[in-house]
Amino acid sequence: MPITRRNLFRNVAAGTAVAAALPPLADLAFSELVPSPRASGPGGPIILSRNENAYGPSQKVIASMQDSLQFANRYPDPAVSALHGRIAQSHSIRPEQLVLGCGSGEILSITASAFLAPGKTLITAVPTFESIGRCAKALGAQVVEISLDKNYSHDLPGMLARADASTALVYICNPNNPTASLTPRKELEEFIRKLPPSTTVLIDEAYHHFVGTTPDYTSFIEKPMNDDRVIVARTFSKVFGLAGIRVGYAVGAPEKIQSLSARRLPEGLNAVGARAALVAYDDIEYVQMSEKRNAEDRQEFFNQAKSRKVEGIPSYTNFAMFKTGRPAVEVIEHFKKNNIQIARLFPSMNSYVRVSFGTPPEMKEFWRVWDLIPTA
Repeated sequence: MPITRRNLFRNVAAGTAVAAALPPLADLAFSELVPSPRASGPGGPIILSRNENAYGPSQKVIASMQDSLQFANRYPDPAVSALHGRIAQSHSIRPEQLVLGCGSGEILSITASAFLAPGKTLITAVPTFESIGRCAKALGAQVVEISLDKNYSHDLPGMLARADASTALVYICNPNNPTASLTPRKELEEFIRKLPPSTTVLIDEAYHHFVGTTPDYTSFIEKPMNDDRVIVARTFSKVFGLAGIRVGYAVGAPEKIQSLSARRLPEGLNAVGARAALVAYDDIEYVQMSEKRNAEDRQEFFNQAKSRKVEGIPSYTNFAMFKTGRPAVEVIEHFKKNNIQIARLFPSMNSYVRVSFGTPPEMKEFWRVWDLIPTA
């Protein structure tokens, strides 16, 4: 059947009606809460490269997005305001301590714009999430990269040794991407206290929900330092399954957040994304089950790795990084030829690969293809 405006909206309406008829969330098993796993398309590759939630958003969130289409002719202000208020309330902060963004990518970009310029310096780890480093270079700032330590934590003494009056911003991704490793909270606090007073610290907690219980980790939102130099970034792209919808936010002191707000894209957060994020944020049962499922998938991944004598870095996220026993580019290409996408090469760790956790059938196929790699 050809796609026409009439058919399109008939399908949308039908989807909304189905969603409205769903039983209450508490009555659904996990398998009923999530849509069927999807690759990029019919016959498309298994995607284990972007640290996405392989199970997608909840059915509640999907229904809210379908319902939101009727408001496509309206600007998103009411939905954005509602989301802003709900997040501020949940974190027990004032509204002026919060800024929303088009994914945490926009948060990182406007933070760089707010604090970096020619003559200013960003200190960051290597390897880590590289987005803010690219922004810094585009702004003409100097980027100082400090290698992770032997435990794959941020080398805080090394970073501190390079900090001076020109250091306007320090970026800490914790847990870190791509290594899935933690930097202990106590060490971070000591590090931040010793930084120059003019240095802002951006802590990226994109993978916060996957950490689990450990004495080495506490969110800087849930337990703030009472230090106005700290900004914390969060995203809806991971545990909430909304990577394609682009919603993120930052929490910090009002004057810091004002600097970010002045640089954000006006109307950058759309009505569908804001409504989806609002529903996802309050879908506590789904979030908890996603955390539990990720913990199970992560344990199974390391069980399979151990059975093959594959050594990995302990993971506190929804992905893992492990040794390949050969050049990583060869392994990446091997999986590509077998219709599986894993992460690109990280030059500073050229004998490691990063793999996002997929659904059990996807991971079964991953290990089947791994076993096809010729013995070194």
